[in-house]
Amino acid sequence: MQWFIGGLILVAVAALLRHILQMGTTERTPGSGLAPLGEEFHGVYGPLAQAIETHTTILGITMNDAFGEREADRHEMAWNAMRLARGEWERLRELVMGLLNVLNKFLPSTNVVVPVRPVAVGHFKSRAVKDHIRLYEFLDQIIFSSKPRFALRLRLLYRTCGTLNKEFKRTCNEGALTFDSSNEIWERLDFDYHDFDMIAKETLLAFKTLLVCLSTEQSQELALDLQALLERGMRVLVLPPPN
Repeated sequence: MQWFIGGLILVAVAALLRHILQMGTTERTPGSGLAPLGEEFHGVYGPLAQAIETHTTILGITMNDAFGEREADRHEMAWNAMRLARGEWERLRELVMGLLNVLNKFLPSTNVVVPVRPVAVGHFKSRAVKDHIRLYEFLDQIIFSSKPRFALRLRLLYRTCGTLNKEFKRTCNEGALTFDSSNEIWERLDFDYHDFDMIAKETLLAFKTLLVCLSTEQSQELALDLQALLERGMRVLVLPPPN
């Protein structure tokens, strides 16, 4: 009990100090603040952002098809559509987690303050993700320096993406074996997709935030890593049905 009270006191003191030092608001640097990217960054940001947004849209359409088949009591067709969604999910996961790895690689080379906007637990639905973000919110309150806070945010996004992937695969495997049409399992799928979509958006926001903090030379190096990520295979992965 004493450690819990001590932790609450520590958080309260940290929040008070941040308010006094005006560190609770988003820190801004010249050319940052999520203003439109300059021409020198468009070629770096655009291709991967478009790929992530496209796969997110395709995943959403495929998931909607699966839910539509389920509502029409065509349960086998619903899980066939969900199998296609799993393939699209996997490709999107590769892009999102690959991008987070690249951002983490280039974060130490930034020489300016990296703006940080906290990720809010209220934007998410699945229990596993909420648990991750509650821990993040606690740590975010006691870290003052912007670069470690941004690194913490990248780790949060990476771990929640991995957690969602495991949850989604497990739910799909459970349901596909029996063509489960229960509200409980389909609600889990809905929550997983909602949170995955939010993670993808937060990752693109982190991408844009970090990009404007890099020099032209650094952004060109980052572009090479992103090109390699895109070239790993743009095909939609279709998973075989479960045995």
